[in-house]
Amino acid sequence: MSRGLRNKNPGNIRRSTTIYKGETTSSDKEFKAFENMAWGYRAMFVLLDTYKRRHGCDTLRKMIGRYAPPVENNTAAYINTVATRSLVAPDSPISTDNKEVMVPIVSAMSYVENGVPAVAADVKTGWELFVKYRR
Repeated sequence: MSRGLRNKNPGNIRRSTTIYKGETTSSDKEFKAFENMAWGYRAMFVLLDTYKRRHGCDTLRKMIGRYAPPVENNTAAYINTVATRSLVAPDSPISTDNKEVMVPIVSAMSYVENGVPAVAADVKTGWELFVKYRR
């Protein structure tokens, strides 16, 4: 089982001072942990929305460039995989309020992070939690 799945953190969000709803105490020195996968997916939606609102990351290329920087990742391959799996062009403007765009993007990112397809029901529940608890 991958680290992200073990921590119920499908996006492998690093530990930080930001506390997300559904976050639990993590025994992992580098990554956060969540109560269940849906809360982990919600955190991904929140983080990508924050990237757009605060940092102007309004395309897949910009979001993933910040999320998975080249100093730690093969960012170009990450972008290509997410674009292919989500059917979202790397440089198309993205609305983080659009479920039909964001659910496939986050599902594809989870695939890159964990090496297995995301469970659709968990991603959709994560979206619902994101909408319910907006910030």
